Formats: sequence, structure tokens, C-alpha cells
Amino acid sequence: MKARLLPVVLLVCFAGMSGAQPESDRREWPKTEFARRTVDLAEIESGGPPKDGIPAIDRPRFVGTRVARAWLKAKEPVIVLRMGRDARAYPLQILMFHEIVNDTVDGVPVAVTFCPLCNASIVFDRRLDKRVLDFGTTGRLRLSDLVMYDRQTESWWQQFTGKGIVGHYAGGELARIVSEIVAFEDFEAAHPSGLVLSRETGFRRPYGHNPYAGYDRIDQSPFLLNTKADARLPPMERVLSVSVAGGHRLYPLSLLERHPVANSEVGGLPYVVFAKPGMASPLDKARTGEGRPIAAATAFQRRLEGRVLEFELRDGRYIDAQTGSEWNLLGEALNGPLKGRRLAQLESGVHFAFAWLAFNPQSEIVRSLP
Repeated sequence: MKARLLPVVLLVCFAGMSGAQPESDRREWPKTEFARRTVDLAEIESGGPPKDGIPAIDRPRFVGTRVARAWLKAKEPVIVLRMGRDARAYPLQILMFHEIVNDTVDGVPVAVTFCPLCNASIVFDRRLDKRVLDFGTTGRLRLSDLVMYDRQTESWWQQFTGKGIVGHYAGGELARIVSEIVAFEDFEAAHPSGLVLSRETGFRRPYGHNPYAGYDRIDQSPFLLNTKADARLPPMERVLSVSVAGGHRLYPLSLLERHPVANSEVGGLPYVVFAKPGMASPLDKARTGEGRPIAAATAFQRRLEGRVLEFELRDGRYIDAQTGSEWNLLGEALNGPLKGRRLAQLESGVHFAFAWLAFNPQSEIVRSLP
């Protein structure tokens, strides 16, 4: 029989709780307008913890990359956010226990979010309707994905889409901010003066330990999906989603590991996908820095200063054929005539296939590359 692993942090209080029932939730959610909703409340289930049982970080502290080396391994994954002259890394070993960081970067209030069950890291602008929203965790899931809430109206939000699903902001949508997940060593090499979210969060948590050990095995079943997973891909296959020209393309990481550079075009927009093997899976072993190696993957526009670049892999380096310049995984030119230039990021991210296809079933799946 195939083992079904339930993350430790989700086991508490799970038994006997099914859909969100507004009558019984009034005390916990006095401000939530349950009559306003875009989804069936029966689709929203308890993941175990109560409201804010997984606490968001509201006053994040940061350290330099050199200080972070004392506790963050080179291959550990970090969410990279680059805005203006700000470059910040948010280690998944910390986000695993908080799921949301309310931060301000380059003057913009942002929510850096991570749902371990979907392997979904998404950054949102917290401004909406001339308000700055602060986000916390509801303790609920929908389609196995984190349901957040804003503290101003206690509306509930789907993390995977950034859309309000219950309450005052039902039907509203947060603006996304592009980000990537790469190994800490790649962030440090590109931004040695960058900032790293500190373990000094104000909470006592076993950072570096993984409460979801074994969850990302390819034969594992998603937790509380409660619908049939799309059969086109194994549910736990990691995929890079690229959203361009009003559509979505999915690149299985198993394909990108064999083809680390993919030049493509859709709707007149030329773009490139880079992949780099060797990043540690944070959801595999008991410690986040010791997981099996997986690929990091990113996507960028190929048009730069009026010309379209073609990329290839030479001796493990990303090189553009037009100028011979060398680029890194973050789309930054390291050497050559284009040194110092940066490719425009595309809206993209690496998720489990079941999660992406549950919310975006019309996506095109890329099966082969030249």
C-alpha cells in the first residue's frame, strides 16, 4: 500500500472538520462577510491549524549573505525578489513554518507567500483599493492550497491565484510581482550584498527541519486535494509555468533537466527558459538542505534593446549567440558586451503539476524540446 504522509503541522485538529461553516465560524471570524463569496464554502477545508496557527512574519529582519552562510546551505532554495536596487532572499526553511512574510521592498508593500503542499511561492503587492493589506493564514485549504486572509476585512484569499474568494474582497485580485526560487549559492553569487531573511523572526521554530519529509515523492498523493488530479502529468511532478500572451505553458522539470536552455516564442513574444540542476529539494529529507537534487528554473524575455537573443548552453554556461555574453540563472549578464544588462522577467514559477492544473486546466504542456 502506498504511504500517505500527512505533514506534522497539519495533523492537529484535522479529524472531523470538513467544510467552512459560517454559523460556527462567527466567533473566530467576526468581520468576514460569508455571504459574499465566489466559491462553494464546502470546497474550503480545515488543514489542521487554527487561524494564525501558522504565524505570518510581520516584522521581518534581514542579514547579509555572509552571516546567512552560518545556517543556510549553498544548495538550499530561496525565494528571490528583486525590486529596484533591492535584492532579497527568503529561505524556504523559514517560509515552511510561516507561509507569509509581510514586507516592504523598494517602497512597495509585498506579501511573500509559500504553500508547501503545492510547492507554490508567489509574491503579491499588498495594495488594493487605496489600502495596504496585511495577510495571515486561515488554517484552511482549498484544492490543497493555502487560503490566506487580510486582517483589514478578514476576507479569504486563494494563495495560488491571488483572488479573493470569501468576504468583502470576494472577486478582487492582488497584483503579482515576479520572483524566482533558486539555490542560495546562486543568489549570493549574483547579489553578494543582498539581504537574507533572518531566523530571528520572533518565533521559536526548528528552522532547517522539514515537517513535510517525503511529501514530494513522485508517487505521493496530494494532501486534501479532494478532486481528481489532472491525468496529463503525475500529480507531484514539478513544473515550470510560464504565463505569456494570455496563456500558460508548462515545462516539466524532468524535461528541463535534459534541456537546460529552451528558446521559444508565443504571441510574438520571444522568451527563454533556463534550468540548473543541483538545488536541494526542501520537501524531501528531514532537513531542508539535505534533500535530493532538483532543478531550479526561470523564464525571461529574449528581446533586449531592440534585438532578439538566442541562447545556448556552453560548458555549463548560458551564452547568447549574438554577442557571446555569459548570463546567469537570474537573467543577468555576467561577462561580454552585454555585461550588466538584465533580461525582463516573465510571470513564472515552479509548482506541483496537480496544483497548477487544478487552477489552470487550459494550460499547454510542453512535451519535447529540440
